[in-house]
Amino acid sequence: MRNRIIAIICVFFLPLLSIGQNTPSNRLVSSAVPFLSISPDSRAAAMGDAGVASTPDANSIYWNTAKLAFAESNSGLNASYAPWLRDLVGDMGLINVSGFKKIGEGKAITAGMTYFDQGEIQFTTNTGQNIGDPFNSKEFAIALGYAMKLGQDFSAGLNLKFINSNLTGSQVINNQASKPAKTAAADLSLYYHKERPTDDLKKTDFAFGLNLSNLGGKVNYGLDKEYFLPMNLKIGTQFTLTPDAQNRFNFLLDFNKLLVPTPQLDGSIAEYGTVESIFKSFGDAPDGFSEELREITSSIGAEYIYDGLLAVRAGYFFEPIQKGGRKYVTMGAGIRLKDLYGLDLAYLIPTNAGSPLANTWRLSLNFGLPTKAVSTTTVNAL
Repeated sequence: MRNRIIAIICVFFLPLLSIGQNTPSNRLVSSAVPFLSISPDSRAAAMGDAGVASTPDANSIYWNTAKLAFAESNSGLNASYAPWLRDLVGDMGLINVSGFKKIGEGKAITAGMTYFDQGEIQFTTNTGQNIGDPFNSKEFAIALGYAMKLGQDFSAGLNLKFINSNLTGSQVINNQASKPAKTAAADLSLYYHKERPTDDLKKTDFAFGLNLSNLGGKVNYGLDKEYFLPMNLKIGTQFTLTPDAQNRFNFLLDFNKLLVPTPQLDGSIAEYGTVESIFKSFGDAPDGFSEELREITSSIGAEYIYDGLLAVRAGYFFEPIQKGGRKYVTMGAGIRLKDLYGLDLAYLIPTNAGSPLANTWRLSLNFGLPTKAVSTTTVNAL
């Protein structure tokens, strides 16, 4: 039971995932439904959770829907699974299914669902007496999106999503009945992609991405308090080098910032509205601009693809110690079969002792329809 309580706390306050570490600051920025901030796919997870400017694939609805306007495949489908906090509990996991379909030149539609199962919880009284039957806590989000080119090298994307978070069912807390939290949100994304051929074989590509995600109203669990969604600004770039027809190298760098209020010196959180919170989040930290910079997490990743068949990936995620101190190395690999089927694996290695994220792995299955240029598409979408 103790491990279950710790696991729920870790999930609800995602920046606290380094709970075994001596953190000097208590101004940790957090939000409700943090499962929306967990990387759902193995490819990006293996590259330090970098993906806002990566090559378009079926998981672009999470990272940057605008990328799909440049997808070279006609369609794609991905299914991913990750057991979560497996060193604490054994029945918590994240399932994600997403896909896209090109509907014309420079246009695509996409859909995705993320389901987070927190396992069974047995509620008890202050004296340890069981209350009712065990409850299965769960959350999910369903999203629909559209991407289109706005120019030869530029595109935009829009997602609409429905979010449901059922943490406690209808349990009575302080004489108030709780309820599932439900809300709607939107994602807005931009993507710039420029190919620069240097000769018949060598080619370098530059891509830049921006994604404003989970923009929506606060959620309420039937109690007095409302919670912000994990509204987030993600920006990043990818540099690609293709020295010959068999080899390809991708290098990625992402930065992320939650667009929710920073706790103040007395621990209070300002009651901003959604739009006001987005703008205030860039300047409400008590220690000023230096603290705002510490609220930015960074991800760096690299990917090597051989002949469109085999990929090897590695990355690193960094969060300043004053804001949670999550630091971990990631690695993974992918294989493509018959130009249509793929398997990706990712593994996370925390650099902090005692991190609940230890032994986190992800598994993804990919399906797609190639374009006529099979070899090129396979290299780009592995």
